[in-house]
Amino acid sequence: MTRLFEEVGYPSGVDITSEFTHLLAEIDVEMAKILDARGGHARPLYEMLTYHLGLDGDASRRGKRMRPLLGLLAYQSLTGDYREALPGAAAVELGHNFSLVHDDIEDGDAERRHRPTLWAVWGIPLAINAGDALFALSRLALYPLLESHFSERRVLELMRTYDETCLALCEGQYLDISFERRDDVSVEAYMEMIGKKTAALVGASVQAGAILATDDTAIIGAYHRFGYDLGLAFQIADDVKGSFWSSAASGKPEAGDIRRRKKTLPVVWALSHAASGDRERLRTLYARGPDGDGPLDDAEVAEVLGILERSGAREHAEAQARRYRDLALDQLELLPCPPERRGELAMVVNAFIAA
Repeated sequence: MTRLFEEVGYPSGVDITSEFTHLLAEIDVEMAKILDARGGHARPLYEMLTYHLGLDGDASRRGKRMRPLLGLLAYQSLTGDYREALPGAAAVELGHNFSLVHDDIEDGDAERRHRPTLWAVWGIPLAINAGDALFALSRLALYPLLESHFSERRVLELMRTYDETCLALCEGQYLDISFERRDDVSVEAYMEMIGKKTAALVGASVQAGAILATDDTAIIGAYHRFGYDLGLAFQIADDVKGSFWSSAASGKPEAGDIRRRKKTLPVVWALSHAASGDRERLRTLYARGPDGDGPLDDAEVAEVLGILERSGAREHAEAQARRYRDLALDQLELLPCPPERRGELAMVVNAFIAA
């Protein structure tokens, strides 16, 4: 795993939990405030959400908080402070987690962040409902912005961006799931899928900070492009992580994406570029019956990994992650903000996509 760690590793030497402790803590406080305001006989629902969000005492279970952090840093880079954008950051993280709850159900993942997922503890019906509740709360989280100096027009613009992004996320998830039963997925189709499923939300998170800070559409667009390219890099690197990293290093089941026959970039690339015999074997291993199949066993996973290595799929995916990371860093240099603020945003990039 050394080469991957050096090139597109998770993480680099930057630890955002120490560099941005106060911002991350305030994001958590903002979300906890939203959850704690709800009571009555349905209070256990909000305790479920507290558990999923990692707000029940163990900071290691809280996830990366990359998206809301980027939004706060974007707003701060244009205004000098981040605090007035906290409701927007909370909305972004709550919205992201609604998708994760549903994603765990759809993928059958019983573990996230080294502990059982919501559906594995409370069952699928209650977990679906909890994901829906997170979506509703993410919308309600935006309304406190109206109590600050933000105009109704600006908040409505942010809400429209948020809603369009959530729809794009659902479209991306549809594509991701539908790819599982297809053997003709192209790299172009894959890029559209991750553009909707992952990059759209990362881009919108950065864009949200800019929307709250300025009316200049060119500046807002520049911030969005930075976030979108970072989102592409993040997802491609995550594909590498889900295919080649050990469970201890990744926090996911070992080669979990391969075991579930996920059409990640290394696999899509190999289906087009591997030697003909390897392509056919890969199609056979990834084929599903009409009722679906169980996960690949250890021997089959080893076969797939061998095909990916021989075809150059791993190297291609690593190179693409670096390419989009570098595009994001290039775009970052064009943002109209002080150098020290660009440095903070670059720190987040390098925390997740190592140089």
